Amino acid sequence: MIRKNLLIMLSIFLMSSLCFAGGQEESSTNNSSSDNYGSINNSETEQTFIPFTVTTYEQEVTYDHVPKRAVSLNAHTTEIMLAMGLGDVMVGTSYNNAPVLPEYQEEFRKIPQLADKYPSLEVFLNADPDFVFGRSSAFNEKSVASLETILDYGIMAYVCKGSYTVGTTMEDVYKDFQVIGRVFQVEERADEIVQGMKARIDSIQKKIGKREPLRVFVLDATGDTAFTACRSLQTSLIEAAGGENIFDDIDKVWASVSWEEVVERNPEVIVINEYGNTPASEKIAFAKSLPAMIDVDAVKNDRFVIVELPAVFPGIRNADTVEQLAEAFYPELF
Repeated sequence: MIRKNLLIMLSIFLMSSLCFAGGQEESSTNNSSSDNYGSINNSETEQTFIPFTVTTYEQEVTYDHVPKRAVSLNAHTTEIMLAMGLGDVMVGTSYNNAPVLPEYQEEFRKIPQLADKYPSLEVFLNADPDFVFGRSSAFNEKSVASLETILDYGIMAYVCKGSYTVGTTMEDVYKDFQVIGRVFQVEERADEIVQGMKARIDSIQKKIGKREPLRVFVLDATGDTAFTACRSLQTSLIEAAGGENIFDDIDKVWASVSWEEVVERNPEVIVINEYGNTPASEKIAFAKSLPAMIDVDAVKNDRFVIVELPAVFPGIRNADTVEQLAEAFYPELF
């Protein structure tokens, strides 16, 4: 009888232990999921990552794991990553020649700045990155290194499509967000951003309606010639806001043009790109000081629009830029 009672008690103890262990396992499984898009380094994500290949800057790059140590080489690519909730995996930034948006400043300050402009290859490698994101100007031997060199070090990379494509549109920007979302397994966040930008731009364009576009000149840098945007993303943003870039017929992303050409094409509005150590006010004063520019419509009517440089490169600000330009082009509509 005693032996029988012991067996019964042992059975009850074993069943209770199994139930307790099962409850712990279920609790652990439930806690592994998260609505925080920045929480990307859990074991479940690693196990479900499916490698994929993308052609970027004429190179095929295979992404075979979720990056844990990412470097962003430009202000606008840094903002893309911060907007996607990826600050916790960023180990370096560079070329921060304009302030990041206020909502990202606190997180941005926690990330090491590798260089005022582009870091040397040695400094870049010392950050021990497994992923790098930047615009095309970063990927050459005069900057950090060629894309091929970086890939040879076993570092995954993505070059911002909208920074090197002649005739860039917002579709290229959306592609950048979608690729980064897929690499870091935050595709839902990427889709949310893309859909939000599309909706805002559609709303702005409905307000503008169909009308003759304003003639717009982009002044990026001054000198004996004017450095300006041609078939770049900035031109697409101007068009979305109801304008027309007067140099959209030059088959380059950026180019230097003579001031005589600017005068001949007579812009109604001048957009000033602000960045670096030359404030927009100096660029405006320079343009106004040129005798030939006195009779240009934009100068006569004092129609200048100042935009920060990251706002005209592919990034989280692009819909804001369309709205800013539209309000400046057609203030009576807003």
